[in-house]
Amino acid sequence: MRIIRAPNLARAHELAVKTVLEKGWVLETEDGEGTVECDEIGIRVDEPLAPPLASPRSHFQQRFLEKYAHDLIHGTHAEFEYDYHGRLFDWGERLSLGGREVHTDQVDYIIRKLSAQRASRRAIAITWIPPVDEDLDDCPCLQLVQCLVREGSLRMKVVFRSNDMLSAAGPNMFALVQLQKHIADALGLPCGPYTHISLVPHIYYVRDMTDLQAFCRDGADIQPVDAVCAACGRCAGQAGR
Repeated sequence: MRIIRAPNLARAHELAVKTVLEKGWVLETEDGEGTVECDEIGIRVDEPLAPPLASPRSHFQQRFLEKYAHDLIHGTHAEFEYDYHGRLFDWGERLSLGGREVHTDQVDYIIRKLSAQRASRRAIAITWIPPVDEDLDDCPCLQLVQCLVREGSLRMKVVFRSNDMLSAAGPNMFALVQLQKHIADALGLPCGPYTHISLVPHIYYVRDMTDLQAFCRDGADIQPVDAVCAACGRCAGQAGR
């Protein structure tokens, strides 16, 4: 596992992109898209609410991020195959127990569990629903959220089975930290460290080439693997590699 420790979410996002581009390998996905992926990444941000919360290099800035976080916490009327609000606040789609539909508010469970027992290691939420997600073309990347109360603050740890570190990781981290604050406020606690684990971090280097260039800065900040540079060809110093 590659470990990243960053002072804020913006720098965490930049370092994650740099790690994938420089340490990864090219792979065509089962959907036929060109990606560069690398070993699993663990990111720790000690002060997740410290500015800046979004990298200035990212295509997604404050207004979009705030809407994305609002939808995760409060829901949206937009239609998707799934959404994280539903999976965290109303888990159980198509499941029944004792003849009744399952509707589990996992965030409320986390708050109740940690209110009752501050030392608990059981304050977790999951997103995967096997009978649903095994047949979805677009299934959840976020798999698990764990909250812990340690040293007087609320810590959050999340696990992604797969994570687009360029386009999705920035909004993912921003929204989940807002969820961390939502839970911390309910418990009357400050936010502690945020840990973001991606089991298969990747970047769609062909599809998102234009967005990549803002991070790479003509090779001044990032020296991607040869295949990425060859696909881009816009940097005089790297195109001939």
